[in-house]
Amino acid sequence: MKTFNGRYTYYLILIFIWMQSQEMLAQSKDMWTILGMVTFTSSYNPDLLIETKIPKISGAIEKLDGKEIEIEGYMIPLTGQVTQSHFMLSKYPQSTCFFCGKAGPETAMQVFMKDNRKVKITERKVKVKGTLYINPKDASSLLYTLENAQLTDI
Repeated sequence: MKTFNGRYTYYLILIFIWMQSQEMLAQSKDMWTILGMVTFTSSYNPDLLIETKIPKISGAIEKLDGKEIEIEGYMIPLTGQVTQSHFMLSKYPQSTCFFCGKAGPETAMQVFMKDNRKVKITERKVKVKGTLYINPKDASSLLYTLENAQLTDI
């Protein structure tokens, strides 16, 4: 019986690490597509005195609730401060984001940085990793929240 020597084991480990990094990259690029798998029905909300959209999320989204994800997007500041520990992340730049009326609520999420760490707001695309929580019931809050978030390299 022939056995692997150290060199083959080394190469197998490198291939495994490369495959894992490719999987994380694919997950990051496809995450907005998965989060977009939601439909909405309109209903009058007597508490808010307005018509609200009620989301119906897909099973693929439900599986992500409480899981760590990595996602790319654009930071939308919540205050005039240069650094913030809580901001919005949008699939689109601020000029075409959900809050400007040009996209749906499934294209934005609120982000809370790990340990309340403040990060500098930028107009460039960023990659964020954290725990995703889904809110399909409370119309006064966003559909997605990312907690314990950290900026990672693009």
